[in-house]
Amino acid sequence: MTVAAARGRCATLEVREWDDVCVSREMARTSAAFLSASPQVAPAAGLPGTWWVGASGFDGLGGERALADTLRQMARVWSPRARVCVADSCVVARAGTWGMADGGGQMADSAHIVPPGGDAAYLAPLPLTLIPMDTEVREALVALGLGTCGALAALSSGEVERRWGAAGLSAWRLAHGIDPRRPVLTPIGPLRQAHAELALSTTSAEPVLFLVRGALERLMADLIRDGRAAAAVSITLTLDDGRGALPSGGTPHTITREVRAPRALARVAPWFERCRALLDTWTLTAPVCAVTVAITTTAPLGAEQGDLLAPAWRDPAAAEAAFERLRSALGVRGVVRPVARDAYCPEREGVWTEMGTEMVEGRGLMVDKATTTPPPHSSTVYHPPSTTYHLPSTISLRLLESPEPVTIIASPQGEPRALDWQNRRIPIARARGPERLSGAWWTDAPFARDYWRCESDELEQEFLLYRDSEGWKLQGWYD
Repeated sequence: MTVAAARGRCATLEVREWDDVCVSREMARTSAAFLSASPQVAPAAGLPGTWWVGASGFDGLGGERALADTLRQMARVWSPRARVCVADSCVVARAGTWGMADGGGQMADSAHIVPPGGDAAYLAPLPLTLIPMDTEVREALVALGLGTCGALAALSSGEVERRWGAAGLSAWRLAHGIDPRRPVLTPIGPLRQAHAELALSTTSAEPVLFLVRGALERLMADLIRDGRAAAAVSITLTLDDGRGALPSGGTPHTITREVRAPRALARVAPWFERCRALLDTWTLTAPVCAVTVAITTTAPLGAEQGDLLAPAWRDPAAAEAAFERLRSALGVRGVVRPVARDAYCPEREGVWTEMGTEMVEGRGLMVDKATTTPPPHSSTVYHPPSTTYHLPSTISLRLLESPEPVTIIASPQGEPRALDWQNRRIPIARARGPERLSGAWWTDAPFARDYWRCESDELEQEFLLYRDSEGWKLQGWYD
């Protein structure tokens, strides 16, 4: 419709210039999305917003109706009135989408399926505008009073060819639903695999892992060069069990397993860890004589930052490189980790240790040979702890930078019932205490406190209060 007609329907219409780059990018994204529904996806040439999608072979997956509904749901991301038609030919499928109009002249948001063999009958009452043909042929047909596809199909092929040549014959065939166009099998890109043979067959995992790592390094380098990342990696082991290739042309006995990552990665270390874990659980029935590593699924290489604490991004080499950059920018003591201490006072139960460069491997932990320093702003007499690594508790106390004075409404027995903090009254549902702690009388910072661990249904969180000679103070929150 024209812009004026569109504004008549939508007063707040925003008109934008046609952007070929933007349209091409979105068509590529749409095609990639449709590939999850069918392996045959091809944008229709000269028809932006139209795709030919293969609809055969879905009998065991809900049939054509299920495929049509799936495609329509996907296309709604780009168009609120997406239309899908399933037919034997492309020309009827496109005509079916344009012929899906409701009583008000609007395109219906639904899917239509033309019965097999019914293309010609479906096209017969439709106008010739739905048949692609030369302008000269169309004008001549309209001048003769032939305004429907059925009227054109009723003519003899010889008469059409004699009058309008090959262009007219092509239009006549389309009117019969005979269309040579077909959705093509979308290529999945070049085969990305690396094969290596062992000099001697082995039952040990170490030689296999050596080949796997080398293969991953080559494959990941190729992926990065193409701007892609790996979403799935397969390992194929060729077994030397007497069932291998024969002079007559036998097939080697191979076993293939696949590993996947929560997100596409193009780094060797995390993929190697997953491959190692796979081989650790792989029971071999014969020695291995060859290894093939293949990247079976790829995705565009993203530029998002990784979370060093997330398992999907776990990469010791990347973490150490990040720590080195921090050390160079902040100094040797710029990277620290917390270590628990045996102390009676919560703010003195932890110290910071520098992350040294020399690491020793413990029982499932990485324990660093580091120099331990007291936490900042601490006046506690410091004694270096042993090299034992204390596992953190499941609940941690997040201390405030310094305890904050608060007003407490307490019961006659001294139990806190409500907390006034930052101009807000917080009801206390449960309070456990008092726990009386005192110590450090031999230092310049002795303490004597009554601690209460409190719960608030309003905050759905626990917090820690204490009372000393100066009054009530809030010390932190429990995570």
